[in-house]
Amino acid sequence: MEVGNYSVGLDIGTTKIVAIIGKKNEYGKIEVLGIGKSKSLGVHRGVVNNITQTIQSIQQAVEEAEANSGLKIGSVVVGIAGQHIRSLHHSDYITRPDSEEVINDDDLDKLCNQVYKLVMLPGEEIIHVLPQEYKVDGQAEIKEPIGMYGGRLEANFHVVVGQVSSIKNVGRCIKSAGLDLGNITLEPLASSDAVLSKEEKEAGVALIDIGGGTTDLAIFKDGIIRHTAVIPFGGGVITEDIKEGCSIIEKQAELLKIRFGSAWPGENKDNEIVSIPGLRGREPKEITLKNLSKIIHARVVEIVEQVYTEIKNYGHEEQKKKLIAGIVLTGGGSQLKHLKQLVEYITGMDTRIGYPNEHLAGDSDAEIASPLYATAVGLLMNAVANEKKIKTAETKETLVDEGELVMAGHEEEAPQSSGPKVKKERKSVFDKWSEKLKDFLDNAE
Repeated sequence: MEVGNYSVGLDIGTTKIVAIIGKKNEYGKIEVLGIGKSKSLGVHRGVVNNITQTIQSIQQAVEEAEANSGLKIGSVVVGIAGQHIRSLHHSDYITRPDSEEVINDDDLDKLCNQVYKLVMLPGEEIIHVLPQEYKVDGQAEIKEPIGMYGGRLEANFHVVVGQVSSIKNVGRCIKSAGLDLGNITLEPLASSDAVLSKEEKEAGVALIDIGGGTTDLAIFKDGIIRHTAVIPFGGGVITEDIKEGCSIIEKQAELLKIRFGSAWPGENKDNEIVSIPGLRGREPKEITLKNLSKIIHARVVEIVEQVYTEIKNYGHEEQKKKLIAGIVLTGGGSQLKHLKQLVEYITGMDTRIGYPNEHLAGDSDAEIASPLYATAVGLLMNAVANEKKIKTAETKETLVDEGELVMAGHEEEAPQSSGPKVKKERKSVFDKWSEKLKDFLDNAE
């Protein structure tokens, strides 16, 4: 099967691994060409703890996606999460040598690179430096300082930190599975690309992605990411509680949760009972749905309260930082019955379930538009955007090679150099970080 350019997102989760192949159609939407998923065996709470099993699970998901699409997977964009991720706020500044010259990209790079040099705890590395607002000579709340005059350039940064070993392990699994690492994206950021609208990010919104092993939180306000957190609980601990509380095996507990589970105990009547077959000829067990939802409710309340504490830490209760668009729930855990109502009850914030269908082509499979695949779709979107950037850069280089590049505008005559010049494209902070990380992984082997 011959298809044009396509990209691949790989979501390495605690319960499942998803490989998703797609490309942009003529309407700018993502067309999914193939999807493969496998049970994740070597990952615990978002962190790889068994390399061999994780490699096998990745290969299984990739082979299924290849079989579905008839395409060969080479490079993938992978998500990083896990309980080792933490974030902090930091302010920094640089004094410019010549305040008569306007601020340019190099000044911003210098400021960002200065933050990368912060001393972290042993074994930790800064994986993300996200500028919030800038200050130029004391003038605050500047979103884009390029082109302005000033001697002192300051900025507030949202710094995301992770464990070096965990990041290297993910890179190792990808390489050993016979794939190239195209880029690494923080999973809450990928999910937010897939399910949040521009208006929500402007108004202020908290995205809660409830996965199997972790619950990821990303808070946006004025279109800028303000806070990220990873809470080391997810759908898996709810299943564990049902298993313990009802004395049944994990497979049965998971089925009970999906089929009959509810986050609101008042919903079930006392006489509603479900019967579970006993093991090896033992008597079947009878469980009341009211007890089941009480077990689920207790754990869900704990997860939601932890998330709400993080939202309050960000400062949601201050008038200026209020999240007008409320909460968006996504991930497999968001499909639990009556969860939306419980979250609204605990937090008092408007809540909706986030489906990644806004950016998908109209004829996409309904299954892919489930909250379960929010992170995978976000990673695919990231992969498609990367592909586009690479192509643009290549096109520019080709034009330069052929000597056809005409610089726009009437610029001053530059001294004749031996070859034609190309305008340097500004890289995002994330691209720079990805390159730095790829070098780091290559050198680590």
